[in-house]
Amino acid sequence: MTADQDPQQAKNHLRRRAYDARAAQTDRAELSERILSRVKALPEYQSAQTVLWYISCRSEVVTHQALERELDSARRIVVPYCTRDSDGAPVLGLWQLTAMDELAPGTWNILEPPPERWAEPERQVMPDELDLILVPGVAFSPNCDRLGNGAGYYDRLLSLTRPDCLHVGIGFECQLFENIPVEPHDRPLHRVVTEHSIRSRT
Repeated sequence: MTADQDPQQAKNHLRRRAYDARAAQTDRAELSERILSRVKALPEYQSAQTVLWYISCRSEVVTHQALERELDSARRIVVPYCTRDSDGAPVLGLWQLTAMDELAPGTWNILEPPPERWAEPERQVMPDELDLILVPGVAFSPNCDRLGNGAGYYDRLLSLTRPDCLHVGIGFECQLFENIPVEPHDRPLHRVVTEHSIRSRT
């Protein structure tokens, strides 16, 4: 980022580079399986009782098949949906998933629980119940900074979790950039996992 470039300009420039790199990624399904196998081998994942998975879209690390397999585990599996708080700010709702066919296309055509079921008390999950979160991203740094799509959904969620909740970014190696522009509201991650590496924040 140059001295005369504000953070938003720098972020938008990096997003374009990262989107192009991610879209050009070949063998996406195979690499995604490799990434998610690394995640599930983490000791923190092994001990987690409640895990938030995201539903992949477009050129993100593909989660559908691995997520469906995890539904047969003893863990409580949670997925997000896009909603708004009482002030109108975009936030992620959290919903316990038991079967993939419970989901339907929602915001940006991403699969999510249907709105008429969001209020079911046995399915609602609070941020402080999460033990581990899989966090998508447009770009990541080796020191676990993250660049998202810009709406702030995950930054808001990560600020509400327990101190011992592990925040794990998952992406392809081509999404790693040495420096990510950050602002005060941007939340760093604890780990970033790619097909080649597991990075930890120093």
